[in-house]
Amino acid sequence: MPERLRLAFEELGPSFIKLGQLLASRPDLVTESFAAEFRKLLDEVPAFPAEEARRIITDELKEPLDSVFIEFDDRPVAAASIAQVHNAVLSDGTSVIVKVQRPFIKEQIIGDIEIITVVARLIDKYIAESRVFNPIGIVHEFSRTIRKELDFTQEARNAQRFARNFQDVSSVCIPRVYEDYLTERVLVMERISGVSADDADGIALTGVECAVLSKTIVEAFFKMILEDGFFHADPHPGNIFIMEDGRVCFMDFGIVGRVTEETKETLASTFVAILRKDYDGLVDNYIGLGYLPEDTDAETFRREFKADLVDLLDPLYNVSLGQINIAEYLDAVLKLAQSHKLTLPTDLLLIDKTLLLLEGVVRDLDPQFNVIEAAEPYAEKLLRERISPVNVAKKISREVADAGDFLLNLPKQTRRIMNKIIRNDLMLKHSITGLDRLIKDMDRSSNRVAFAVVLAAIILSSAIMQSLGTGPKIYGFSILGMFTFASAVFLGLWLLISIIRSGRL
Repeated sequence: MPERLRLAFEELGPSFIKLGQLLASRPDLVTESFAAEFRKLLDEVPAFPAEEARRIITDELKEPLDSVFIEFDDRPVAAASIAQVHNAVLSDGTSVIVKVQRPFIKEQIIGDIEIITVVARLIDKYIAESRVFNPIGIVHEFSRTIRKELDFTQEARNAQRFARNFQDVSSVCIPRVYEDYLTERVLVMERISGVSADDADGIALTGVECAVLSKTIVEAFFKMILEDGFFHADPHPGNIFIMEDGRVCFMDFGIVGRVTEETKETLASTFVAILRKDYDGLVDNYIGLGYLPEDTDAETFRREFKADLVDLLDPLYNVSLGQINIAEYLDAVLKLAQSHKLTLPTDLLLIDKTLLLLEGVVRDLDPQFNVIEAAEPYAEKLLRERISPVNVAKKISREVADAGDFLLNLPKQTRRIMNKIIRNDLMLKHSITGLDRLIKDMDRSSNRVAFAVVLAAIILSSAIMQSLGTGPKIYGFSILGMFTFASAVFLGLWLLISIIRSGRL
């Protein structure tokens, strides 16, 4: 079944291939057997003909191919769901890669997204257990990111921003973008000589220790998430190259994520709380991220959720990555979310997916690596910056500015409310907790009263028929009257039994 579904996704086209790649990083949702099969979609996507690639490049660059490249390899070095990559050499002798978008991909993706959206809504409507995974939110995030991937100029801007962020980090390399040959459907970048992060033999030839590479990769991502607020959101092994000099080079910047200052601080607090076994702080962070349902008693939630977190996290301390079954751990986290009726915010789904992909890369490189410990310096640095005098002053100035805006707008808002009151146009929205249950109880009670009245009328009718001798008789009793009375007895017993079962006699 996993193989047939993977083949079906390949046949259905790019959007479903992308969805399969997303699910490949979520064994907690689709089980490990499906995730393992979906991982083949990361680098085993069929290529399109080189003639099509040449035509698209010529149309986009408005120049003959031979005038731009002195060499162009018709065999793609990589084929993905949206584009494929060819090696080439510019007219000045520079070795580059050329990323070419698939023909008619945009129209196909728009149609696919509409289908996937309908499926997600049906799942959310008819499978209540799926709501904790937020299928509509996943599809919305998927739709938003894949639309951005269709514009290579945006990917080029992303690559240039990463290059600026890592310009002082000697262990990380970001390939150069050649803007003279950049369009929405064609992207030309510096060709990097190296091996992918899952090529164990190739990495061994470089002589770089896997522990050092793991540290470099993980620290780079924690810098992206906790410091820069801008991160590579598709870190599968094919997008991470190890160069001969030991540097780590990131590729394919179509999917990126952004982290707000508030989320950065909360994530940093979460990492530090985990490191310090501060479970009260963890509960506060969950509430701060918006996990707590409105109708939940806060104190009960804190007490029960803290107890479950202790049971879940305590066994993980002082354990290496190779000793943790991430799929089982994530399954336990999601079951914990279900038991407490927690919902996952959509803006954290991309971070979650990225860290899962990152975990897979690091596990293959160095199973003994401790990811949580690597996050500690960045988390503590961010927390120190949060309480620094400069940041405190900035927060105070923002609050003062907000208070000033509120005071300036208060007279106008007050006048608007008063005008609505004078015109009898003021509307108030309110909700009463438990009102639905009260309505159901009232409906049930009124139905029982009506049923009892009808029952009394039947009994009275049977008595009248008996006294008047209506219809045929047997032993001096009216058959019709006896039948009516028997029916009344049966219905009366049914009413009495239903009341007793309800426990409200």
